[in-house]
Amino acid sequence: MRSDIVKKGPTRCAHRSLFHAMGYGPEDLAKPLIGICNSFNEVIPGHIHLRDIAAAAKLGVAAAGGTPLEFPAIGVCDGIAMGHTGMKYSLASRELIADSIEAVAMASGFDGLVLIPNCDKVVPGMLMAAARLNIPSIVVSGGPMLAGRYHGHDISVSQSFEAAGKFAAGEMDASEMALLETEACPSCGSCAGLFTANTMNSLTEVLGMGLPGNGTIPAAYSGARRLLAKRAGEIVLELIKNDVKPRDILTRDAFENAMTVDMAIGGSSNTVLHLTAIAHEAGIEIPLPLFDEISRRTPYITKLSPGGTHHMQDLNEAGGILAVMGELAKKDLLHLDALTVTGTVGARIWGAKILRPDVIRSVTDPYRPEGGIAILRGNLCPDYAVVKASAVKEDMLIYQGTAKCFDSEEAGVEAIMAGKIHDGDVVVIRYEGPKGGPGMQEMLNPTAVITGMNLKVGLITDGRFSGASQGACIGHISPEAMEGGPIALIEDGDLITIDIPNRKLQLEVSEEELKRRKAVWRQPEPKIKTGYLARYAKLTTSASTGAVLR
Repeated sequence: MRSDIVKKGPTRCAHRSLFHAMGYGPEDLAKPLIGICNSFNEVIPGHIHLRDIAAAAKLGVAAAGGTPLEFPAIGVCDGIAMGHTGMKYSLASRELIADSIEAVAMASGFDGLVLIPNCDKVVPGMLMAAARLNIPSIVVSGGPMLAGRYHGHDISVSQSFEAAGKFAAGEMDASEMALLETEACPSCGSCAGLFTANTMNSLTEVLGMGLPGNGTIPAAYSGARRLLAKRAGEIVLELIKNDVKPRDILTRDAFENAMTVDMAIGGSSNTVLHLTAIAHEAGIEIPLPLFDEISRRTPYITKLSPGGTHHMQDLNEAGGILAVMGELAKKDLLHLDALTVTGTVGARIWGAKILRPDVIRSVTDPYRPEGGIAILRGNLCPDYAVVKASAVKEDMLIYQGTAKCFDSEEAGVEAIMAGKIHDGDVVVIRYEGPKGGPGMQEMLNPTAVITGMNLKVGLITDGRFSGASQGACIGHISPEAMEGGPIALIEDGDLITIDIPNRKLQLEVSEEELKRRKAVWRQPEPKIKTGYLARYAKLTTSASTGAVLR
C-alpha cells in the first residue's frame, strides 16, 4: 500500500507514535489510509452541512475496511464574494484548493481520497487535485439547494441579484426586496439553478468521478445524500483493490462526454475554464474550438434557471443526469465505453428514463438544435470568447451596439445603476481578466442589474460570468486587456457586432486604426501588488487555456 511509506518498518517508529497520539492503533494502520477532504465551513450555504456528508463517507470507508482520516479544504462563496474585492479571490482559490490537497495527500501517504466539495471553485479544484495526484479517488458533493417560493413561483438567488435592478428602476420597493431575500434561499446546498456549482457537480457524474445523483439529489434530502456519501466511501476501497486511478477515468472520451452533457443541459460558461483546467492536470489538451464543435451537434434538451423556470430538484425528479445521458445516447453522442468509478458509462445509463418530459425533452424535440455554450471569434477576441447561448433571448442572438467602456466591474455597475446605459449600448468591462483583475471576476452584479432594469444591451468582458447570468453576456475575451488584447483598444462610441449563430464578435474599427491605438497603449499598473493575488497574476495563463498556473 502507498501508505506503507508512513507506517511500516523500524524507521517509521516515530510516525506510528504520532498516529497513536491521535487514537489510531495497529489494527487501524494495517488498513488502507483514506483521506477524507471535507470543505465544510460556515460561510457557504452549500457547505454548512458537509460535516454530515463527511461522517457518512467515513462510515462507508470504515465499513469497507479502510481507515478514514479527515482534513479540510478552503472554499469561497461566490455569491457573498460578488461585487467587491472578494470576487478576485474566487477563481484564484481553485488553485489553492488543488495545491493544498496535493500537499496533505503527499505528506500523509494516503492510499485513496474521498473528496467532498459543493460550490463553484471547490469542485474543479478537487478534481484537479485528483487528476494531478492520480491516486484512487472519488468525489461526493453536498447537493443543490431547494428552490425558494415567491408569489407562487419558484425562485433562487439569481432573483435576489436582479432585485437591485428592479429597485433602481422603481419596479420593487424595499419591503418587497426584504421579503424576496428571505425566501430565495430556503435550505442548505449549492444555489438551486443550473449555475456553476450544480453544473460542475453534474459533470462530475459524467466524467465518471462521482456517483449517479451527485449533481442533482437536493442537499435537503439528507437521507439520500448520506447514502450517496456512504457508498462513495465504500467504493474508494474497491478502486484501490482494482487499482483504478483518476487518469484511467479522466480520459479524452470522458471530457468529450462532459462537454456533450454540458451543452445539452445549458450549463455555466465557467465550465469551459474548469474542464480545460482539469484536463490540463490529467495531461490532456482541450482546444476551445472542440467545445463549439460539440455544441454544434448537441441538442439543448433542458431549460433550467437562469435560462428557464425549472431548478435542480426538477431535474432530479425527471431522472437526473442519467436520464439526460440516456437520451443523448439515442443519437450516439456519448462514448459509452468510457470508465467511471462504478464501471462503464454504458452500463451506468442502461435503463435510464425521462420521468418528466416537461423538464428533459427528447433529442427529436429539443429547445434548440444546438448546445448551450458557444465559442466566438473575431478581431475583438482572436483567442476566442465564451457565451452561454442558451441564456440569450432570440432577439439578442444577433445584435449591434455602441460601446460604453469601463476599466473595472465597479465602474460599470455604477454607470448602469446611475441610468447612464441605454438600449442599443454594449457595456465593455475590461482589465478584469485572470491577470488584470486579477482573478477574473464574475460579472453577475452588472448582468443582474441589466436584467432587473429590462435593458436591451450587450455586455462583453475579459472577466467571466456567474452561472446565474443571463442575456447577451460574452466573457473570457482573450487576449485580455492587461496583455494588450483588442478589448483594451475599444473606445466609447465604437460599434460592436455580436453574431452568436455565426460565432462572431467583431469590433467595427479598421485594422489601421487598431494598430494606431495599439501603438499608444500602455499597460496600466497592477490593481493588486502584494500577497497571493499578485503572485497569481504573474503565474496565471489566459482564460483560453483555463487560467491555470504556470
